[in-house]
Amino acid sequence: MPDIHLPRVDDAEHEESAALFPRQNRSRGRSVLKVLLEIALIATGVFLGLAGEQWRERAHRRELAHEALQRFRSEVEANRTAVAGVRDYHTTMLKSLKEYFAAKREKRTPSGVALQGIQPASFERTAWDLAISTQSLNDIDRDLAFALSRLYGVQQNYEGLSRGILQAMYVRTPSDNLDAFLAMVELYYADIVLLEPRLLQMYDELLPRIDRALVE
Repeated sequence: MPDIHLPRVDDAEHEESAALFPRQNRSRGRSVLKVLLEIALIATGVFLGLAGEQWRERAHRRELAHEALQRFRSEVEANRTAVAGVRDYHTTMLKSLKEYFAAKREKRTPSGVALQGIQPASFERTAWDLAISTQSLNDIDRDLAFALSRLYGVQQNYEGLSRGILQAMYVRTPSDNLDAFLAMVELYYADIVLLEPRLLQMYDELLPRIDRALVE
């Protein structure tokens, strides 16, 4: 029995539709391509915009970090000058006070002490406070930021000791009990003369590191 081939209605309809609407099919293809191209352009524009914003943000933060380092440079140098200016006086006064108390009570002569005020070093900390408030420490090298934090911590300890002795002066004045007052001053200087060489060493180590960071 011979094979009978029946035409497929779907294929015939598709061929007929393609033959009847060739422009419509091509137009639909161009529309899809146009939409895809527009999406690609928009995505590229968004990506470039975000990349540009991130670059501007990084540049701004680098600028803030550089300004912070410049302020730290000036502040550290000023604080070093303050400590160096009173170090010898404190060392001399501690030696005099030790000699004073080493003598017998009846042979002690207050005039030999020659105390000319406590003269604690006064520290600047504006750069540190500003760096904390603006979070610019986050953009500074971590090791350098840690070293700065340690430095300002030691300075804070120094300031605490100085506040303590200055407050004690109003509680126990030299006119009330000279030996008791001088004993407090001796105790204060005994701590201070240990801190001051440490501070000077920290200043001398930090300043070159800040200079290197400023030129990087």
